[in-house]
Amino acid sequence: MQSAVERLPVALGDRAYDILVGPGLIARAGQEILPLMRRRQAVVVTDEAVARYHLTPLRNSLAAAGIEHHAIVLPPGESTKDLAHFGRLVDDVLAIGIERGTMLVALGGGVVGDICGFAAATLLRGIDFVQIPTTLLAQVDSSVGGKTAINTVAGKNLLGVFYQPRLVLADTGSLATLPRREVRAGYGEIVKYGLLGSADFFEWLETHGTALCDLEPAALTEAVLTSCRMKAAIVAEDERETGDQRALLNFGHTFGHALEAETGFGDALLHGEAVALGMVMAFDFAVSHGLATGQDAYRVRRHIAAAGLPTTLSEIGLSGAAADRLIAHMSKDKKVRDGRITLILPRRIGEVSVMRDASTETLRTYLAAAH
Repeated sequence: MQSAVERLPVALGDRAYDILVGPGLIARAGQEILPLMRRRQAVVVTDEAVARYHLTPLRNSLAAAGIEHHAIVLPPGESTKDLAHFGRLVDDVLAIGIERGTMLVALGGGVVGDICGFAAATLLRGIDFVQIPTTLLAQVDSSVGGKTAINTVAGKNLLGVFYQPRLVLADTGSLATLPRREVRAGYGEIVKYGLLGSADFFEWLETHGTALCDLEPAALTEAVLTSCRMKAAIVAEDERETGDQRALLNFGHTFGHALEAETGFGDALLHGEAVALGMVMAFDFAVSHGLATGQDAYRVRRHIAAAGLPTTLSEIGLSGAAADRLIAHMSKDKKVRDGRITLILPRRIGEVSVMRDASTETLRTYLAAAH
């Protein structure tokens, strides 16, 4: 009989770790974390919204395993992922009296995972941490792969480091507390995996996407497992994005991050919504260059719209008049080389490639005509 919890390995040599996917993992977190600890001390980093539902069960689990623990509760939202909040977080952690054997535990979505992971990478020149992602987006994307970062006034995720967790516990039961909009935003990242690497998975999503967004257990577990399996394979091949393979995971993100920056990195546009629209724009841009077919672009736009995600600039309050500002944001992207903007563009559903020399003028012309 197959266990309700699935275990996926991320093969990174001495930095290898497991991703556990299934219900009830927060309640058994202590027993999963304890064998990895060098000292029975943990500091849980979470936010106010997540703490309301999941902090007490996690603390009970840690206590049952005999793990001394403390909790630091941050304000919710993307604005927390900045230098000011990072400075306060590391000061609060150090005030507890940690050692290099202390474990940080990130309990929350992508913001908590990113800021906690960056803190773990820098505190005492590196301490262990565990990811317990509580949003769909974090479970299928940001908790896996070791990218940690915070935002600066210059742009998103520009201060960070590659630093792998010791374990990822993706408790699918925790997703029941999410607002519907957050679930849909996470679905945007799931669609990304089909578009960049598996036409079969995208076709499966066309059939099962509604059930997944309704958190139907079988569809949800299958989607999270498939997404994590695809990302783990890419990370194992190109951990630090030195080649093109891991860069493919940024499909939709160059446009998406620019849209987030233009709308203020807040609730006006969630990350998964920005990525969904960014993927539609990447398909449209590829069609305009003869790299992809209009039929594929239409199919992608139709599916993303059916999931309740934005597919046009006008839906998020922007228009072609924002072209110059979007270009300015894109020019600050981490993938820029020698002043040339790098784009991940589709060839077809299930296959994308890297364009390293996207012309600023060509992009401006495309964006000015977008609506």
